[in-house]
Amino acid sequence: SFPELFEKKNYELRIAGGAVRDLLSGMKPEDVDFATTATPAEMKEMFTSAGVRLINNKGEKHGTITARLHEQNFEITTLRIDVVTDGRHAEVEFTTDWEKDAERRDLTVNSMFLGLDGMLYDFFNGYEDLKNKKIRFVGHASERIQEDYLRILRYFRFYGRIAEEPGDHESSTLQAIKENAKGLAGISGERIWVELKKILLGNHVNHLVRLMYELDVAQYIGLPLSGNLEEFDRVTKSVQNLCPKPMTVLTSLFKVKDDVINLDLRLKISKEEKNLGLFLVKHREDLTKAMGPEPLKPYQDFIMDSREANTNSRICELLKYQGEEHLLREMQQWTVPSFPVSGHDLRKMGVSSGKEIGTALQQLRDEWKKSGYHMDKEELLSCLKKL
Repeated sequence: SFPELFEKKNYELRIAGGAVRDLLSGMKPEDVDFATTATPAEMKEMFTSAGVRLINNKGEKHGTITARLHEQNFEITTLRIDVVTDGRHAEVEFTTDWEKDAERRDLTVNSMFLGLDGMLYDFFNGYEDLKNKKIRFVGHASERIQEDYLRILRYFRFYGRIAEEPGDHESSTLQAIKENAKGLAGISGERIWVELKKILLGNHVNHLVRLMYELDVAQYIGLPLSGNLEEFDRVTKSVQNLCPKPMTVLTSLFKVKDDVINLDLRLKISKEEKNLGLFLVKHREDLTKAMGPEPLKPYQDFIMDSREANTNSRICELLKYQGEEHLLREMQQWTVPSFPVSGHDLRKMGVSSGKEIGTALQQLRDEWKKSGYHMDKEELLSCLKKL
C-alpha cells in the first residue's frame, strides 16, 4: 500500500482538509486528499521505482501528485507556504512544517490533519469549531480572503453546511467580507457559479443570500441589484424537500428576463440553466393549475403543444417553484401520450390531398387535447366522419 512507501522513506503522510472534516462529522468523505513532507520530485521518484502509475494533472507546480492505485486516484500534496498571492493564484514554497501548511488554509474546520494512526493534528481549534458548528477563518479573516476572494463564498457555503442557526457569525468576519467584497469582481464566473450552486442547495440559503446583499457581495457575482428577496423567501421555503435545481431557487430573485441574461454574462452558466431561468421568469405567473377536477391540464397542454424534449423537466421545476408538491408527484408519474392518428390512417379513409390531411390532423389533435388525451384511434376517426 502507498502509506508503506512513505514510511520506508521516513516521509510523513497525513489525511488533510475536507476529508478530515467529513470523517470527524461522521460522514463518508467524497474524496480523500493527503499531505506529506515529501517534495513532488521525491514522490515521483518513489512512486516510479515502486511501479505506481502517476496521472499527469498539472498540479505539480503547486505541489500535487496524483497516484493511481487500485482503480482509485490519490492526490498527495507537499506541505507548502503561499509566498505571494494576487487574490487568485499563489506562488508556493515547500515546507516540512505542518502548522505553516495549516495556516494558509481557509477555514478552521478545513485546516486539520489526521495521521493514519488516528492522531489528530489541529493547530487552529478546528475540532472545537466543528463540534460547536462554528465557521471561522484561520487567523485574520481579511488576510485569508485577500489570498483568494472566492473564500468569501466558501465561507457562506460551509456556513450552510455546518452551522446550526442562521445569524451566528462573528461581526469581525462579516466586516472583513464587506470590506473585501469588491475583490470578487476579479474572480472567474465559472469558479463563482460552482460555489453559488452549492450555497443554493444548502441550508440557511435565504439568510445567506440576504447577507450577500447586506455585505455588498451580490453585485460582484452577477446577482441583480434589487433582487426580489420576498419572493426568494417564499420559494426557498416551498422547495425545501423537492430537490430543485440551483437555477430554480435562484430565479425567484429575478424580476425580469434581463436578470437572467446578466447572470449568464457574469457567470457563464450552461445553456440549459439559462433557458430554465428564462422559462421560469416567463411562465411562473401565467402557467398555473386549473380549477376543477384536472388541475394538471394546463401544464400537460403546455408540454403537448411545445413538442420539445426537455419541456417536461422544465415544467417539473416550475411546479417546484410554485410549491405544488402533489401536482409535481402526479406530473412525475405522467408519461407524454403519443397522438394515435397518422396521415396514413387518413389516406386509408380516403382523404387524399396533403393539405386536407394537415387540416384534419390538426382538428383531430384539438379534439384529442380537449378529451384530456384520452380518445383513442377509433374514437378520433369516427369523430373525423362527423367533421
